[in-house]
Amino acid sequence: MDTIHLAVVEDVLEIREGLKFLLNQGKDFTCPVAYASAEEGLAGLLQNPPEIVVMDISLPGMSGIECMRQVKAKRPEMQFLMFTVFEDAEQIFQALSAGANGYLLKNASPNKIIEAIRELHQGGAPMSTAIARKVVGSFRPAEAVPDNSGLSVREREVLEYLAKGLLYKEIGDQLGISTGTVRQHIHHIYRKLHVQNRTEAINKAFGAR
Repeated sequence: MDTIHLAVVEDVLEIREGLKFLLNQGKDFTCPVAYASAEEGLAGLLQNPPEIVVMDISLPGMSGIECMRQVKAKRPEMQFLMFTVFEDAEQIFQALSAGANGYLLKNASPNKIIEAIRELHQGGAPMSTAIARKVVGSFRPAEAVPDNSGLSVREREVLEYLAKGLLYKEIGDQLGISTGTVRQHIHHIYRKLHVQNRTEAINKAFGAR
């Protein structure tokens, strides 16, 4: 199994050290550094780029969103999982527009954090349930993916669970299928809708009614 190289940017010492400790427990994770500010993170992330950054938004000085924007301009392949208390629409869409690949609230359980990072590494776009609902709510309200989306019944079910913020494993548990099968369905969904990620898929399926 390949090791996923991580970094943390978080100003609160207890959270920063807790995340670093958590992320170093998995056999497939390594998190050698945790930065206390965006300015410190900006220099470190560009000098020693990880694959995934767990990034707080509200930081002293430069915000986590601006730090991510500047890093992405030079390292577009680097992925960012926003980890924050903010769940207002403005902050969410500022982060997504700046290039965030996932968005978790700080009340997420350790298992949810680990699953989200693995999902992100595998090409997913994990979001806390409350965040996914706000993303869906920003488009036209919908209870189900429309039949004219070109998706199969199972693919529509998978996309509806994605829109609720469930991770791949949770979707598999709900539908009684493996995580690998969920991943295949999502690949087909993205291909059929001509999109690259969860947010675009939700927009395409729920927004165009």
